[in-house]
Amino acid sequence: MKAVLRVQDQIFTSARQFFHKEGFCELRPPILSPATDPGIRGAIGADVNFYGKKYKITTSMILYKQMAICSLEKVYAFSPNVRLEPVKTRQTGRHLAEFCQIDVEQAFINYHDAMALAERLLVAILSDVKSNCQKELKLLERSLTIPTRPFKKLTFQEALNILSKAGFKQLQQRKELPWEAEKMLSNTFDEPFWVTEFPYGSRGFYDRQDPNRPAVLRDFDLLYPAGFGEAISGSEREYLYPRVKKRMLEQGLPLDEYSWYLDMLQHGVPPSAGFGLGLERLTRYICGLENIWEATAFPKVPGVHSP
Repeated sequence: MKAVLRVQDQIFTSARQFFHKEGFCELRPPILSPATDPGIRGAIGADVNFYGKKYKITTSMILYKQMAICSLEKVYAFSPNVRLEPVKTRQTGRHLAEFCQIDVEQAFINYHDAMALAERLLVAILSDVKSNCQKELKLLERSLTIPTRPFKKLTFQEALNILSKAGFKQLQQRKELPWEAEKMLSNTFDEPFWVTEFPYGSRGFYDRQDPNRPAVLRDFDLLYPAGFGEAISGSEREYLYPRVKKRMLEQGLPLDEYSWYLDMLQHGVPPSAGFGLGLERLTRYICGLENIWEATAFPKVPGVHSP
């Protein structure tokens, strides 16, 4: 555990150094919110009574990132998130109920720019860990390979085609990759790779619909190789009030809970793109750990009561 936490400390240090050089401003993330990210794919949020009003414990600070770039063009945060994942997800080895995300947002860029930024960030972190944590990596019997940029890209449809040929049937109607399929896809690559352009309706209202191809979103997931699975999820953002309201209504969301967010959009926000990089998942990948709860000092595993 000591070696793992030393590696994780280097990840924090490297990320901060990278963002400082890139001109980003670090934010202190909110822990409580009147509404939080609804697109958490099977998990549920935790509620608290905040002086007589129901608030959420943050599952993602994505809405706040959009608010922040109204005045700060480039922002990032080490954001603690709480998602009450189904108990069965602990079998995947990559789900925690409490985890940290490196949350990033930049105004006036598209999703290709955001992917390029994420690649530079990941390569910088891996390079620093390889240089500065040789003792820890030796103890962990882990040899790090620095991936070559640009990373390989697959569209969601191309990923489905690969999986179909590998024996995964009835995936063509799916809007997300099941974990077993994602793991298999991850095992076919030797370096991190992108899956892009998920179907419309598969993600939250804030992921931008491609104006030229309305059936797909301008979004992306980065997958680690060797079966480690999802590393990063991100997108261009919907930022125009009429479009966001339409998407919310399509998803059956209560508009009153998001009134503060919708008010912000009516006043105008810049176009942007961003992503979240899971700290514990990155630690698990770098250290070659079987289970994600080995990547944090005080793990909260779905369904397990722990200190």
